[in-house]
Amino acid sequence: MNRVLGAARLQLVNPLVSIGIAWAIVALAFAVNVAIWAVADVDTRADDSNTGGLAALYITVLVTFIQAVTMMFPFAMGLSLSRRVFYLGTALVAVIEALGYGLVLSALTAIENATNGWGVGLDFWAPGAVDVGNPALQVVVFAVPLLACAFLGIGLGVLYKRWGTAGIYVLTAASIIGAGGLVLLLTWRQAWDELGAWLGDRSVESWTIGLPAVAAAALAALAYLGLRRAVP
Repeated sequence: MNRVLGAARLQLVNPLVSIGIAWAIVALAFAVNVAIWAVADVDTRADDSNTGGLAALYITVLVTFIQAVTMMFPFAMGLSLSRRVFYLGTALVAVIEALGYGLVLSALTAIENATNGWGVGLDFWAPGAVDVGNPALQVVVFAVPLLACAFLGIGLGVLYKRWGTAGIYVLTAASIIGAGGLVLLLTWRQAWDELGAWLGDRSVESWTIGLPAVAAAALAALAYLGLRRAVP
């Protein structure tokens, strides 16, 4: 257990980079949105005051965990840490960060609601249906997608360490072919309306907890299997 905690601390050697950058980027997006809402009086001109600025945090978490593998994995091997220990330490950091970020985002959502969108009617931290109204559930709604992004980042980092740029190219090509094939199939079957209805019937909890939890579990397993044969 001590070695796992040591591997986890490797990811937090420079918290200003591993944590600070993510929050600096989303804080900048927040400041820009507040300024726009205040100057343009968006709250009275638009039907809703939602913004996609929070996505910056999720994207940055994904990139941070890609770097956590590609940059720290060789160093961890140099310290004679096993692949299993490195993976468990990195996964532990992902879980703790997702929970911590979820708590912070839930608190910011409460402040946003209490101040009527920071005084300008802005729904930044919990746009639309993401604001579930229950503080405990709100933390989970934020944390599980963050965990999925973290494990996606770990998985992409492992993919790069295992197969290099060729693996990234193959994954990109497979994603394009898969998406294109799905579009062709839906168009051929004229099933776009059915798909839209099915997606609309899914609850907020399904989108923010159920599906991300399944994705996180699958990505975690695949990342571990890939790391077992990755070359530092």
